[in-house]
Amino acid sequence: MSSSVMRRSGRVKLASVGLVVVGSLALSACNGDDDAGKPVGGATPTSSAPSAQPSSQPSSQPSDKPSAPAGGGGTGGGGAQAKGGQTFKIGEAAQFPFTYGTTTKGEISLTVDAIEKGSAADLAPLKLGDKVSGKVPYYIRYTVKNVGTTDLAYASVSHMKGHLGDGSEAQDLMVIGSFDKCPSDSLPKGFTNGKTQKGCAIALAPSAATKVASAEYWGDPFTMGQGLFWK
Repeated sequence: MSSSVMRRSGRVKLASVGLVVVGSLALSACNGDDDAGKPVGGATPTSSAPSAQPSSQPSSQPSDKPSAPAGGGGTGGGGAQAKGGQTFKIGEAAQFPFTYGTTTKGEISLTVDAIEKGSAADLAPLKLGDKVSGKVPYYIRYTVKNVGTTDLAYASVSHMKGHLGDGSEAQDLMVIGSFDKCPSDSLPKGFTNGKTQKGCAIALAPSAATKVASAEYWGDPFTMGQGLFWK
């Protein structure tokens, strides 16, 4: 099960926005399978106010290993592949084998381009009220590039989360539908070698005095806490 992905034949725009707030503890058992697009905990978007479920999260410390060289090899051709636990600089690319569901396999290069601080007011349209009171959204903006030999059309590169300055996990905010502040769609039709697409994930800082300082990709072949880090 993936945290926010769904296989689809094109971009999906829902008539309303559904939203689920979850902690990464609930996501740790959901790593890129065919249950894509199912909200955690059985929550579903509705035509009225979005639903939200905050939950507590365990701490996880990003690795302090030196950054690996940008790029990578595998089926995409070239150099060393990224390994679980590696830390990269913001703007640096990591290359690794990518799997979506049971049939889509390939090679991607993933770059976290920025971790941008938003405003608490950004969350107002989602009508979450006290569930996000005092919290500040940070937008993890990333780029996916197909560097392999297979078409990755309609796959979704999610499993991206934020970490606070002390290394603990930031709370995830998954929007099911359209959210202009942080758009994230499945890969388009014909996503073949050399094609790129931007993505975005939302992490919540617990207060204005705390910041989201790093990002982690923990999808297959990695696991949460031993993924790829950018800071």
